[in-house]
Amino acid sequence: MEANKTKTRSWSLRLLCEGAVLVAVAHVLGFIKLWEMPWGGSICLSMLPIFLYACRWGLGPGLTAGFALGVLQFVYDGGFALGWQSILGDYLIAFTVLGLAGLFRGRAWSIYAGTLAGALARFLVHYVVGATVWAEYMPETFFGMTMTSPWFYSLLYNGFYMVIDTVLCLLVFALAHRPLKPYYLAADIR
Repeated sequence: MEANKTKTRSWSLRLLCEGAVLVAVAHVLGFIKLWEMPWGGSICLSMLPIFLYACRWGLGPGLTAGFALGVLQFVYDGGFALGWQSILGDYLIAFTVLGLAGLFRGRAWSIYAGTLAGALARFLVHYVVGATVWAEYMPETFFGMTMTSPWFYSLLYNGFYMVIDTVLCLLVFALAHRPLKPYYLAADIR
């Protein structure tokens, strides 16, 4: 009985430490921006560690790590928000849903399906917030096109950086697949 208790504590400590380290790495990667949009949103690899953590530990820990990253992004990355709705949507919810990658934990393709699911969920949150909360800031032209609908504008604006972010994450995971496959599958923590 005591051995099981010690093992449980050991796994809990590992879960917390790995989560803290990967959230910190994600936060640092958030400062290394390849491109930054004028009203927020950037091309960077900050989602990558959260996807890895969620696919290793599951849904609950993944959502928690995503939430922690959202708080850090807002507080330390000069969070740009119009009000509580924007703070809630663009930071707290948008980063929390990255943890949906944990739904695919333990499957051979979990890192790829998890990345797609988490990124799609984050995009959808930004899309709705962009079309509702940010609608009054829609420019007359964007990417050389006349903007008449905040929904179309939000699709273009948020889709631009989210598609590139997602492709970059998938590319990094694919390039690192051979050496990191046991970690993608959480073979070291089963």
